[in-house]
Amino acid sequence: MAPTMRAVRLVAPGRPLEAATVPVPEVGPGDVLVRVRAAGICHSDAHYRSGRAPSNPLPLTLGHEVAGTIERAGPGVTTHRAGDRVVLHYNVTCGHCARCAAGTEQFCAECRMLGHHRDGGYAEFIAVPAANAIPLPASIGFAPCATLMCASATSYHALRKGRLAAGETVAVFGAGGLGQSAVQIARAFGARTVLAVDINPARLALAERHGAIAIDARAGDPVAAIRSRTGGVDVALEVIGLAATMRQAVQSLGPFGRAVLVGLADQPMLLDTYGELLGKEAEVIGCNDHLLSELAPLLALAAGGALDVSQVVTRTVPLEAGAINAALDGLDGFQDGVRTVIEP
Repeated sequence: MAPTMRAVRLVAPGRPLEAATVPVPEVGPGDVLVRVRAAGICHSDAHYRSGRAPSNPLPLTLGHEVAGTIERAGPGVTTHRAGDRVVLHYNVTCGHCARCAAGTEQFCAECRMLGHHRDGGYAEFIAVPAANAIPLPASIGFAPCATLMCASATSYHALRKGRLAAGETVAVFGAGGLGQSAVQIARAFGARTVLAVDINPARLALAERHGAIAIDARAGDPVAAIRSRTGGVDVALEVIGLAATMRQAVQSLGPFGRAVLVGLADQPMLLDTYGELLGKEAEVIGCNDHLLSELAPLLALAAGGALDVSQVVTRTVPLEAGAINAALDGLDGFQDGVRTVIEP
């Protein structure tokens, strides 16, 4: 009989995730089998569960933020061996098309995202191509490093898309997992001033500890608060996924400012095209995923202490459907802590 494992899976959109017993994934040539030590619960997973961002095929094991150890290497793999600590790049691609060769593999025609298009890390084991398993420095724990693979990596990519330069000012709308990483990465990139906007006092306090100026959106207009301090920022990141905060990000820009939109919204955003864009030659930039080439420098920031993810994980839960669904409910209501991680 083939070996089996525990997993928590999406069976149908709009329904709670369900516990399941499934076969341990087969390990083909060029693949590695990874024992999951930590899997982050991301806000995107709440979108997949609700059907706002459809997943296929179903049933599907969610989880795209994964850290673990190599259990077994498949035929032809010489880069990894059993016991190696790794984190997983969540986009599995062909590796040889023009997009992959150019380093923009998220647009590979064969790109399949872990936990969205193929089984992810809400399980005891996961199989991926060896190229997707990135060495994890021993100085970083599994749980915080799992969140690096989406929240931190997406923030890193977004700030690069925003062309943040040393000495510039940054506003981060949303101080959850992505926002806390964005604050620190912006400072590592040399930002002169970083402002963090949220309505959650605990998140704002953590952002302040990471070097940001906290802007409590409950206390008044955050755009006015930002502009009074900066005259308009050079880069604004929106990592919440609300049309209102996306517009606030654009409105907070100064001349030549760049608003990078990361959050997944289900409503259109209205803009005053002259007053908010043309008149100050501002830009609105879409941001999707991150790149394999960005993970090594990101991990170096974490290993060197410039990116502290030790306080980002506010809760760990077991590999149980009830606990995971409760965490996703909190994310759906924007009520959860900073980050929750599954430890199987």
